[in-house]
Amino acid sequence: MIHLTIDDKSIEATAGRTLLEACRENGIQIPTLCYHPALEPYGACRLCVVEIYKEEQSSRLVAACAYPCEEGLNVKTNSKAVQRNRRVVAELLLASGYDTPEIVALASEFGVKEARYKMPQADSCIICGLCVRACKEIVGISAISLINRGINKKVSPPFEETSPTCIGCGTCVLICPTGYIKLRDVFGSHSIHRYSSDYDRAQCRICSDLNMSSKFNQLIEGVTSDAASYGISGDQNG
Repeated sequence: MIHLTIDDKSIEATAGRTLLEACRENGIQIPTLCYHPALEPYGACRLCVVEIYKEEQSSRLVAACAYPCEEGLNVKTNSKAVQRNRRVVAELLLASGYDTPEIVALASEFGVKEARYKMPQADSCIICGLCVRACKEIVGISAISLINRGINKKVSPPFEETSPTCIGCGTCVLICPTGYIKLRDVFGSHSIHRYSSDYDRAQCRICSDLNMSSKFNQLIEGVTSDAASYGISGDQNG
């Protein structure tokens, strides 16, 4: 077992556990957007940053979702530096997600009511990468990816054409924390973006169904609860 201190509380953690896992296992809540227990840590949103102290070293901010527990580590999850960082992140998210209820509510929790600057066009996609990683790590398809850089970065199928490998399973829809991806976006021969070219739907490796849309229409009422049992629901609290 590893012994560390989190918010002046002595904690024991199993080797290999991250700071985020140790915190949540001990009732210490840390906000996240890009984290999901069914996926590998990514550290993109930076909301989960905590301040760590080591002997004879200056304190620094690290992503709790990716930083491993270490013997003798002293961790502060709500220091002034942590609060300041989270407010900045919240304001950056609000700059483009100002009409997205989930982002507005999150920013409000950190005392950010309005961004000092706004993007010309609102966008509820926060580039958290959850949909891309779920498609790759859970479904094993990699039908979508993150393309471009800077403010032009976005989620897209390869070459911005409808992906021939997308099976319309809806995992990207269920795991999206802001509701940016809708079920209608993965129906029929469409991927999460509609472009000029269309491909025949790839056959599902699990049920061999070529048309997942009909199943969505029949099972949509129970799809969230079913998905939760496999760890792919949109609930980030794990």
